[in-house]
Amino acid sequence: MKTTTPDPATLRERLQAVPRRTGFRMDGYFVWCASVIKVDAMYHLFAARWPVGTGFPDGYRQHSEIVRATSPTPLGPYAFAEVVISRRAAGKWDSAMAHNPTIYQHNGTFYLFYIGSDQGSFYRQIGVAVADSIIGPWQRPDQPLDLGISCDANNPAVLFESDGAVKLIWRTRDLRVFVSMAPHVDGPYTVVGSDVWPTSKLEDFYLFKRDGQYHILCEDNAGGVTGHVHWGARLVSPDGTATWRVYEPEPLAYDHTIHWTEGGSFTATRRERPWLLIEEGHATCLLTGVYDGVNTWNQPVAIAPPWPITE
Repeated sequence: MKTTTPDPATLRERLQAVPRRTGFRMDGYFVWCASVIKVDAMYHLFAARWPVGTGFPDGYRQHSEIVRATSPTPLGPYAFAEVVISRRAAGKWDSAMAHNPTIYQHNGTFYLFYIGSDQGSFYRQIGVAVADSIIGPWQRPDQPLDLGISCDANNPAVLFESDGAVKLIWRTRDLRVFVSMAPHVDGPYTVVGSDVWPTSKLEDFYLFKRDGQYHILCEDNAGGVTGHVHWGARLVSPDGTATWRVYEPEPLAYDHTIHWTEGGSFTATRRERPWLLIEEGHATCLLTGVYDGVNTWNQPVAIAPPWPITE
């Protein structure tokens, strides 16, 4: 088993200033939950959006849909391309809303994990849409994933192992964190971690593997890991299941301040849903959803030097 060595520069120290008006915004909508993947020469950003008139954040509960935007550069700005998953007839598990999109490519197939709920309900479940191309068509699931336990589930983050097995980390309504595992993306899933970090409240996960160990970036909802409420935290595990510890020497992954290349900085009211853009084995951008008290957008921030992500 390899031991993760302390980074000469932590992720937080690698975060760079960015130009204003980069990222992804949409007039008339709140946007959130960005995940980005590079395909050929284009960056494809998947995000949740819902009408401004429905309110932030609760409007997503019955109005969120998943959209795709594109940019020739990782920072953007990203241009809206299409609605990928929206409302459909009542009676389906995801008829009312689709939220928390996370995009992955494995063995030439694209997998879009997301959460949904039926009309008239707010019982969230996790499903995965599949496509052979990043622009679809997407095969939308008629049933959510069976995660090995039945409960409200959201914030999915996935890691594909080299043998095709899948680790999926997610949380319940009360922020209890689970890890489910399956030999294939379709299942069957079994719970291999049932209370990942019981001493604090965590959400908004990004799961990755580095130097033979498993890492989580997440939002420290109550400040129990970083000492700062809602800042970014980092945990590490030798097996990615039930044994996790705070990453040393720096458990703090990011704060709420973004610096502008034009000068000055901005401190977000909320900064959540971390996602790493991985290019050729290196993390090149950290993406988060940003709320300034009125507006939201998805903001990429360059990581320099690029951060090696190796197994």
